[in-house]
Amino acid sequence: MKQSEIRELKNEQDFKDFYLNDAPASFCEECSNITYTHGSGFLEIAKLEELKKGQKPIEGKQTRRKFYSVILLTEGEIEENIGHNLYHFLPGTLYFIGENQLHAVERWSNDVKGIFCMFDADYFLLCIKHQIKLNQFPFFQVNQEPFIKLSERETQMMEHLFWKLNSEKCQKTTFNDDLLTRMFLNVILLEAERIYNKQTSPDAFSLSRKDQLAAQFQLLINQHFMDKKQVSDYAELLHVHPNHLNDVIKEVSGFPASHFIQKQLIQEAKSRLIQTTDTVSMIAMELNFTDDSYFGRFFKKQTGITPLQYRKNHKH
Repeated sequence: MKQSEIRELKNEQDFKDFYLNDAPASFCEECSNITYTHGSGFLEIAKLEELKKGQKPIEGKQTRRKFYSVILLTEGEIEENIGHNLYHFLPGTLYFIGENQLHAVERWSNDVKGIFCMFDADYFLLCIKHQIKLNQFPFFQVNQEPFIKLSERETQMMEHLFWKLNSEKCQKTTFNDDLLTRMFLNVILLEAERIYNKQTSPDAFSLSRKDQLAAQFQLLINQHFMDKKQVSDYAELLHVHPNHLNDVIKEVSGFPASHFIQKQLIQEAKSRLIQTTDTVSMIAMELNFTDDSYFGRFFKKQTGITPLQYRKNHKH
């Protein structure tokens, strides 16, 4: 499939425009309308049965989402392509769609029930100090299975956690309320990870060679992004030519290899700006930038604002 045929969905509005007819401004009528400037991110929660009612005929149409999705299926059946694999999900399944993963809905049965949750990295970033990075959760990694099968008790627990998450989201009136909402999101992911790790099979997940290379590349970025900032550095570690690495990453993800190195640096910089009192100079030095001005230009190019503006916008 040509890249032009893959629709990029950047946020919740893109999601609604692509998948739904006459989508509401918010999936929860009781929600307070708290907005923040610059990079605060988004969180949306909806019932699968409500999404099914307004679903457009989008079967087989491929997308890449610039956000993360977690879906709890309690009734009905769902078939979706995630990455390069087709999955058939039954009741009692919790499945995940990571940022930039190739995805397509194939079939939702008419009797589907459950919960759909989507959020972006910026929303999760503000969760708690020293939080786990999203790409460290196994179910968001391209070399791992993107689902877990839940027992009846686990399904009920997850339903309750999602209900609590939505309740906190609807009742929020201050920034601190929103922090509590983010913490419940973190609890859901941590509980899912605990269940996932108990069920993990020692058998390797079957991936194409290109997907394996992309997964190894992402793992190396997680380990070395502060001191290795060039695609050629990672190509050397992977024993491939830089052009080949870049071509494979672009084919698998839709983005050049440099995008993921820069993204990891920006996420780390944002975390330190929000979660520490380090000066911009100190952060630039910790991230191994040659000087403050270069770090400032890099940050503004990626986010549209300066590091100090970003910190000011997220003070609470």
